Amino acid sequence: MKNLFIKYPLLIKRFIEITIPVTTWAIITLPVWLSFFHPAIVAYFILTFDVYFLYKSISVAILSTISYLRLKHLSQIDWYQKASKLLHFDKVYHAIIIPNYKESVEKVRKTLQYLASQDFPSKRILVVLAMEQREGKEAKIRAQLLINEFKKKFADVFATFHPDLDGEIKGKASNSSWAAKSLTKAINDKKIDKDYITITSCDADALLPNKYYSYLTYTFLTDPDRYLHFYWAPVLLYSNFWEIPLPIRLQATISSIIRLASLSRADSLIQVSTYSLSFKMLEKIGFWDVDIIPEDWHIFLQAFFTLGEKVKTIPLYLIVSRDAVKSKTLLGTFISRYEQEKRWAWGITDIPYALHKFFTTDIPFLPKFFRVFYVIETHIFWPTSFFILTLGASIPALINPVFSRTSLGYNLPRLSGVIMTITTFFIAVLVFIDMKSHPKRPASFSIAKTPVLLFQWILLPVTSFFLSSLPALDAHTRLLLGKRLEYKVTEKN
Repeated sequence: MKNLFIKYPLLIKRFIEITIPVTTWAIITLPVWLSFFHPAIVAYFILTFDVYFLYKSISVAILSTISYLRLKHLSQIDWYQKASKLLHFDKVYHAIIIPNYKESVEKVRKTLQYLASQDFPSKRILVVLAMEQREGKEAKIRAQLLINEFKKKFADVFATFHPDLDGEIKGKASNSSWAAKSLTKAINDKKIDKDYITITSCDADALLPNKYYSYLTYTFLTDPDRYLHFYWAPVLLYSNFWEIPLPIRLQATISSIIRLASLSRADSLIQVSTYSLSFKMLEKIGFWDVDIIPEDWHIFLQAFFTLGEKVKTIPLYLIVSRDAVKSKTLLGTFISRYEQEKRWAWGITDIPYALHKFFTTDIPFLPKFFRVFYVIETHIFWPTSFFILTLGASIPALINPVFSRTSLGYNLPRLSGVIMTITTFFIAVLVFIDMKSHPKRPASFSIAKTPVLLFQWILLPVTSFFLSSLPALDAHTRLLLGKRLEYKVTEKN
């Protein structure tokens, strides 16, 4: 198998790009085409899927609760005091890359204001405004305005302008890689010890809590494998929680709680959106790959398959807040949210890369198996779950009426319904965690509307279909047909 991947890399890659989406479609349509011949197999498959979903629901409820309790405790600690007592504290620097394309000055300014308010010494923080050259004069004006405003607050603030280069895909990864290489010169000029500098990939609207870099410094200095680890605080879509339409708020809530739950799964945790790592590790793995769109899971896989099984993501129990999608019109908001989810689901393109590395690297079998399996399982479950959970149990009897007269055929919808009913009980836990995690109600939001926050959960199946499963299926189908996705900036007015 290794020889095949080495000898025919492009052919094998395209084969996997077809196989994974075909598997997705096969699972979704399985109750239809298999019920003609083996309805009992379909029934057992659906029940197994239901039980698996129940297990995942219980896991999210328990893990999000654990994460919330840990976060509530650890976020109260004076991390600066703890970090400042450590050996080499004075050597630590933090660099932040903020990729942005056509972002407003106000949005990036707010991000920089949060960075400037860190309790870690701001004169040991370097900021790179990673602009895109194709934006033209506006990018240069915006960058200079922000540099002038914040240059005295940090060790350095400068801008890079990423050109469109052959072989690259436009997006966060290629822009970040260009900026990081420019950052290397700044680090060398300032004679900063690369053993003690971290780099943070920070989205333009990511608001880092004021203890972030003190917490990161403490964790970094006390970590014996700090050159093999990523560091991640859950990125919750709560910055504009009270301003966005109800269905968008519900989907943002679900995404946020799942991220919160993942924090307590150290064995499978992979960072998303905004995260930190040692600059030394970033250099070792050759910076971000420039031919991909979703970069967060991909760079984890880059590091894992380059440096080995010790690579993992270390949780930081603080909340990083970001905006959920919000456009100027309601329709525009829904379209932007759909496109955002589709872009996230385009992470399916990590699977061919992961499988290629799986068969061509010498990492022990079990560690790489579990990592690759987790990536595959996540991306296949994403578009398929809605269809199997909501429609699957009723299809065998419709396709094969004879099966409906059997004990299994008669009881399948009922058993599936019972499992789904049990699953809904755990939504109460998610509602509680959400109420404790999201920002407090502003005066502009009428208290009379507060009950809507509870009733919104009734829309969960609908929003899950239109804003999660369907865009994910769209991404899978595009990959199957060889239609590449282009990076689109999400509107967050």
